[in-house]
Amino acid sequence: MTSPFAIESTDLSKRYDDEIAVEGLDLAVRHGSVYGFLGPNGAGKTTTIRMLTTLLRPTGGEAKIDGVSIADRDAVRERIGYLPETPPLYPELTGREQLQYVAGLRDLPDAEATERIESLLDRFDLDEDADKRVSTYSKGMKQKTGIIQAILHRPKVVFLDEPTSGLDPRAARTVREVIADLAAEDTTVFLSTHILPVVDELADTVGVLFDGDLVAEGPPQKLKQRAETGDERSLEDVFLEVTQEADLPSNGATRTEAR
Repeated sequence: MTSPFAIESTDLSKRYDDEIAVEGLDLAVRHGSVYGFLGPNGAGKTTTIRMLTTLLRPTGGEAKIDGVSIADRDAVRERIGYLPETPPLYPELTGREQLQYVAGLRDLPDAEATERIESLLDRFDLDEDADKRVSTYSKGMKQKTGIIQAILHRPKVVFLDEPTSGLDPRAARTVREVIADLAAEDTTVFLSTHILPVVDELADTVGVLFDGDLVAEGPPQKLKQRAETGDERSLEDVFLEVTQEADLPSNGATRTEAR
């Protein structure tokens, strides 16, 4: 039976000697949904994404992407797209050459690659700059190029780490529209960002990570109403509350209540 979950993890953990980066992480992200992944700096968000994208081996637990164990690195990488905080780009290539190179790595047929590249360059307003070297690009242009190459091959699961970083409001809106379109096409989006309104607008489920532990999880509206019925609070209020609660000395009950 096919699992309803595109991303699953059980007791996923990463330790560096005596330091715990992520501990006992359980995730169940449905196909075609947008999962908003929040947490302060150092919470373990990037470590989690690097484990789920097979770039970092966990020290405990297990995870599956589209039903495939992350231990099968090649099979997982065929199914995913990934935008890290700093997109991997070759400065000596033009933007178009960069995307053609990625299309080749993904074994996209030439005609399909050309059509897809041109369509996305136009959507992200990069068509006029596509034949300039990446070394001349602004941070925002590099970010847009990184997003395009992450979704170029129509992956089943996309991991986006701060996708609106460095973008002007118009480009950020385009990114939000693209994320919504991906979900509508049954692509699963794992979205890590500190821009809470983006998560509030797009996410079906929000998870808050603190010190490597998932301290709160649920639909944005449910989290915003968690303090008392009918209390219309911002997601930022909830984020601050649950991370403050998680930081309090306790026997673990506080973290359970936050969820």
